[in-house]
Amino acid sequence: MEAGHAGLTFGFDLVGPEPGRRRGLVLKLAPPGVRRSGNTDVYRQAPLLRALHAAGLPVPAVPYADPAESWFGAPFIVMERLAGLPFFVWKPDPAFERSAAAVTPLYEQTIAAMAAFHRFDWRRHLPDWEQPRALVDEVLRWNAILAKSPRSDWIESGRAVREQLLATRPDGAPIGLVHGDCQPGNALFDGGRLTGLIDWELASIGSRRIDVGWMMMLADRSSWPDDWRPVCPMQPAQVAARYAEAMGEAGDDLPWYQAYAGYRLGAISCLNLHLHRSGRRPDDTWERFACAVDPMFARAAAILDRLPITVGPST
Repeated sequence: MEAGHAGLTFGFDLVGPEPGRRRGLVLKLAPPGVRRSGNTDVYRQAPLLRALHAAGLPVPAVPYADPAESWFGAPFIVMERLAGLPFFVWKPDPAFERSAAAVTPLYEQTIAAMAAFHRFDWRRHLPDWEQPRALVDEVLRWNAILAKSPRSDWIESGRAVREQLLATRPDGAPIGLVHGDCQPGNALFDGGRLTGLIDWELASIGSRRIDVGWMMMLADRSSWPDDWRPVCPMQPAQVAARYAEAMGEAGDDLPWYQAYAGYRLGAISCLNLHLHRSGRRPDDTWERFACAVDPMFARAAAILDRLPITVGPST
């Protein structure tokens, strides 16, 4: 299942035992030969998705999961296959209309779902799943990822943005469940209606405004080259306002999170381009993202230039 560029993901049908019974399922495997940690620890999604599903939130059920390697040579989860297609924002499936009238509701529904997940009581339902991640650790965790860049100038630009982020960072509140890549490309839509949020590899407990800044970055035309720009009729301020309305809270620090999103996706693009060009994980899509690394870092730096210094840059 390649529509969302979600790694080792396979759709299949479970047939029987009753005549005519057919159950659509999705198998997600951990990548082979990689240490099981963070986004490569596929099994960690099982308790998360089960808790969210039990709370009535729009995620697939997980009937089967195993942290061992006896079945497929890697840990796995098996999820119910929800109806619909993802709206891959850089190159939507032809089944979707691209008019503002058709696309805006997809973003608005995704923002509404984001807010619902952010209200999820993780302390009650997932107390031992993961410890909250401090904002400084959020920024520093991408050091090794950025270092995989195939270009030294990208490393230099990224490190400069990292220092700006550390020097201007807010306090990191409020804390909640973070999807990590919350946008219409990781939502399923059936007949224009959101049926679920998928691809929870990057999920964590931390500052939930990380998700809002991510979608603001996607909506910001200055972060993207003309030939590889997300299909998004909303502006960053509109994304922020819609989220604030859904949550009933202000977000004066959201520009920082938008800049952090540009830094983060720039670093991720550096790594995935390296993996693609080395033949370890071929995906031509990352050649397109290569054209966006410079504008993403430049836009992040420009946003941070306008923010006040709050702490020492190396703190």
